[in-house]
Amino acid sequence: MKVIHLPDVEPRPRRVAVGTFDGVHLGHREVIRGADTVLTFDPHPQSVVSPNGGPRLLTTFERKKQLIAGLGVEELVVIPFDGDFAAQAPQDFVDHIVVEKLQATHVSVGENFRFGHKAQGDCAMLRDDPRFETRVQTLQELNGEVVSSSHIRGLILAGDVAEGGKLLGEPFQVWGEVVHGDKRGRTLGYPTANLVPDQRYVTPGHGVYACRAGVVGPDAEAWFAAAVNVGVRPQFVTGRGELIEAYLLDFEGDLYGQELRIEFLDRLRGEKRFDSVDALVEQMGADVDRAREIAAL
Repeated sequence: MKVIHLPDVEPRPRRVAVGTFDGVHLGHREVIRGADTVLTFDPHPQSVVSPNGGPRLLTTFERKKQLIAGLGVEELVVIPFDGDFAAQAPQDFVDHIVVEKLQATHVSVGENFRFGHKAQGDCAMLRDDPRFETRVQTLQELNGEVVSSSHIRGLILAGDVAEGGKLLGEPFQVWGEVVHGDKRGRTLGYPTANLVPDQRYVTPGHGVYACRAGVVGPDAEAWFAAAVNVGVRPQFVTGRGELIEAYLLDFEGDLYGQELRIEFLDRLRGEKRFDSVDALVEQMGADVDRAREIAAL
């Protein structure tokens, strides 16, 4: 998939899906279906329009690109979203970007899509334009729940990664560089690879999870079942903040400085303080056994 910033776009007829697409969830996938080009925004528009009120995102831009490429899209066109673009009149967006730059013959959006200054542009405005066909995708539902990025954020933050993964269409992932921790896990028999959560993005609620972990190498990724703790380690007074600690089953080696991709499958339990370190180690053994069953590769 080609990734192009809007100023570098070459004019040609396109079938365009337009949206922010945070998470690239099941609803987004219906919007994108049949499009050869996806038009999206970076950074997230809400982080510009409401600098202190923008949402924590489900995906990094790199992850979003990966997910969109997996849908068979030929081209991802990126609009660098800033204050000037936010002030653009809706009709200017249609005239100069959709028609002039992209030469769209078909435009696909979700029913809640808004655009232009103060979000004054809407689906009706697109439908009424005779220069292209417009498909407005209704909101998707799964098991009686509307599939939306905000709802999925709430599920992940609450620890319900299994349900969140269903609405996303695949397991929720966190990416990060492995950093040094307290090295206490190795003294307990369970050495962990540690990631510091990025506060710009959603992190699953505190607890222990069954996961798969991908170690990113120069040519490929190697995946391992993993038991992962998200939290502040209440058994020990460390003075450290929140960490994501991943114990990779059947892995040997040094991961410091490498990129790790953690795929959250299910929540095993909440984070808690045990009566003794021995009790903690016993529970960790049970967590690892359960994670192996769930994340079997």
